[in-house]
Amino acid sequence: MQSPQQLFSRLDALGIARHTVEHPPVFTVEEAKALRGNLPGHHIKNLFLRNKKEEMWLVVALEDRAVDLKRLGEALGAGRLSFGSPDRLRRHLGVEPGSVTPFALVNDETRVVRLALDRGLADGGPVNAHPLVNTMTTAIAIGDLLRLFEATGHAPLWLDFPV
Repeated sequence: MQSPQQLFSRLDALGIARHTVEHPPVFTVEEAKALRGNLPGHHIKNLFLRNKKEEMWLVVALEDRAVDLKRLGEALGAGRLSFGSPDRLRRHLGVEPGSVTPFALVNDETRVVRLALDRGLADGGPVNAHPLVNTMTTAIAIGDLLRLFEATGHAPLWLDFPV
């Protein structure tokens, strides 16, 4: 599994600009809001989900979006969704609970995790996400984030929230 420094090297190799700030560990949107200060752009929440068929999704939504798992499962055609276990998260995305991030798709080399993005991310400034650990936040332009997804083989499904 990749470290933040390996992720940064990969972004550099793709010619992707980024800005990273360090901060105390954060585990929730509320903690992130309290500690982030003035970081411009979109702030997100990331849900690592699975269904009964063992299919997995990473859902990236604007931080203040209400997410109804039943309706989300219907929108994804996934049926009933639940949160993936910490072991499954580590095995497939290589991160710990509290550090779920779209950047973790660099660790999903077998491309078993499907990606769903909030269409609201396409508007405006950069996307702020943890670079594989919850002690840093990295800002990246949405176009560059999409280039990273393309490089990892993860085509996003765009969702209009609320789903």
